[in-house]
Amino acid sequence: MPTYPWRFAPEGLATRRQLRARDLRPGGQPVAGQVMWRSRRNRGGVRVAYLYRLERALPVRPMTPGKWAALTKALAARRICPGCGLDRGYTIPTSLGECVTCHDGHALAA
Repeated sequence: MPTYPWRFAPEGLATRRQLRARDLRPGGQPVAGQVMWRSRRNRGGVRVAYLYRLERALPVRPMTPGKWAALTKALAARRICPGCGLDRGYTIPTSLGECVTCHDGHALAA
């Protein structure tokens, strides 16, 4: 597989993020190459981004009414506290597992 250093991929190839920025998707095509760079997160680690051909990319599928409804329902469920059952108007932090009010109440009781 052709491998290129960071920012040296030839014209006509793009990563998934670059395709998405143009409202495109890979569309089932095989990977045409990869970009590799050193990772600062992992000592001595290397990160990879796969490249796809722009001319073979397809447009992003539009959202259907059913998908919009499912997304709205999922986002609403993330705002409901499992402790008190109230819609808090913000996404419940996964680190706490409940709304801040319930978490503070449990912390005071302990």
